[in-house]
Amino acid sequence: MSQRRGSFPPNRIVCLTEETVETLYLLGEEDRIVGVSGYAVRPLRVRSEKPRVSAFTSADIPKILALSPDIVFAFSDLQAEIVMQLIREGVEVHAFNQRDLPGILTMVRTVGALVGASERAEALAQGYERRLRNLAEASRGRPRPKVYFEEWDAPLISGIGWVSELISIAGGDDVFPGKAREKAAVNRIVAPEDVVAAAPDVILASWCGKKVVKDRIKGRPGWESIPAVRDGRIFEIKSPLILQPGPAALTDGLDAIINALKEG
Repeated sequence: MSQRRGSFPPNRIVCLTEETVETLYLLGEEDRIVGVSGYAVRPLRVRSEKPRVSAFTSADIPKILALSPDIVFAFSDLQAEIVMQLIREGVEVHAFNQRDLPGILTMVRTVGALVGASERAEALAQGYERRLRNLAEASRGRPRPKVYFEEWDAPLISGIGWVSELISIAGGDDVFPGKAREKAAVNRIVAPEDVVAAAPDVILASWCGKKVVKDRIKGRPGWESIPAVRDGRIFEIKSPLILQPGPAALTDGLDAIINALKEG
């Protein structure tokens, strides 16, 4: 059922990142989605059900406008240029900016509120909160391996806030917790020798959309002394599971971290 732009709740939503897509599906509100990011893969059927209108830092503005969205969901300053163009065209935009676990839960609740599904969103968020508490409790009292999370390989970029928090819940200690508080990737660049000095027991890598090459990690000069390299505890976590600040990270992403820390 169509409606004039600006009425509530919005019937035509374009999502420029994956996490709002997954959230709307989990809320049973997927019929409102008329366009998605090309990176949207959760649930898998979204690939065949919804037209793709954007990458991450670029978008097909004419295609978005042709969909006559009531609102567009965007994420972070990296999409500021897209947002500016849409606003100039008179499109309503909500830009999320979650970088930690409380922010992810707030995003879930906010998406629910924006589509008139606050009760379902609250139940979903509370379910995630219980899960995080229970898994954190289950990891208490166990040996805590030191963990280096690599978000990119050239330059080396360490994990962002929600990733660091999930490592802690899974029973590990992020070797660069100060870096994790930095929102911008450029501020999370680490020197190879700093990783060597940190001596992580486990290396988790997710190279933001490209396949992790473990041999390349092992072959870095001086890294043979790192316990994780020496003991073969290098694990890839697929980027859709961990680098999207939404439900995937709280479920399959966290599970992947827990399984990696158990191995070896």
